[in-house]
Amino acid sequence: MLSEAPACRLLLLAAALLFSTGGAVIKSIGLSAWQVASFRSGVAALALLLLLPGARRLGRPGAWLVGAVFAATMILFVCANRLTTAANAIYLQATAPLYLVLLSPWLLRERARRRDLLYMVALAAGMALFFLGQQEPLRSAPRPLAGNVVAALSGVTWAATILGLRWLGRDGGASGAAPAVAAGSILACAAALPFALPVEEIAAADVWWILYLGVFQIGLAYAFLTRGVRRVPALEASLLLLLEPVLNPFWAWLAHGEVPSSWSFAACALILGASVLNARGA
Repeated sequence: MLSEAPACRLLLLAAALLFSTGGAVIKSIGLSAWQVASFRSGVAALALLLLLPGARRLGRPGAWLVGAVFAATMILFVCANRLTTAANAIYLQATAPLYLVLLSPWLLRERARRRDLLYMVALAAGMALFFLGQQEPLRSAPRPLAGNVVAALSGVTWAATILGLRWLGRDGGASGAAPAVAAGSILACAAALPFALPVEEIAAADVWWILYLGVFQIGLAYAFLTRGVRRVPALEASLLLLLEPVLNPFWAWLAHGEVPSSWSFAACALILGASVLNARGA
C-alpha cells in the first residue's frame, strides 16, 4: 500500500496542473462565455461517465441537488474568466472556506475552531483587497470589477458544492462525489445551452480547446483526483492541490500577457499563504 503513495502524489499534482490551465484556455476561445460553459460541460459529462464508473450512478436525487450548485460554479467560473483576470477568478473562488466556516456549524453540525476563525479573517481581508484600487481593463479581462463580482459568487457556490459533497459522503460514502460532478456537468451544459445557441461560426482551434477543457481539464483531472486522494493524507493532498492557484495566473500571463494589479497580487499572496498555514495546522 505504501508503495502506491508516490504515484498518488503524482496523480494529485497532475490533477492540479490540468485544473490550473482552465483560465488561460477559456480566454483563448473565440466563442461566447455561454457557449464555452455549455460545450465544455457537455464534453466533461461524457468524459466523466467514461473515465469514472462511479459517475454513472445518477439515480440518487442528492447527486442532482449537489450537481445543481456545482453547475452554477462551472458557469460562473467561465464567465468570471472572460471578464476579469485568471488570478482574480481563481483566488476569489478560493475564498469558499470563508462561507464554509460560517455555514458548517448550522448545516453539518461541525464546530469552527479558533484557527478556522483566523483563516476566515484572512480570507475576508484577501477578498477585500481584490476590490481595492483599480484594475485596468485588459484584452483578456475587459470588465474586471464585474468579473470580480461573478468570481466572488462562484466562491459562494463552490462552498455550497463542498458542503453538498460532504453531505453525500456522510450519507453514502466517497462514491457520492463522482455522480454529483457528472450531474453538475450535465446540468451546466443544459442550463447554458439556450444562451449558447445559435452558433454562427466556430473555428477548428475552438473545437480543440473545448475538447481539451472537457476531456482533460475536467474529466481526466477529476479521474486523477479521485484516484490520488486514496493513498495520500488529506493535509498533504490539500497542499499538493495548491499548485492549481499558483500556476493558474502564470499560464494566463504566458498565453495572454495578463498581469493582475498590485492589489490583486497582495490578495493572492494573502489567500495562498493563509491556505498553506491553515492546511499545515489541520
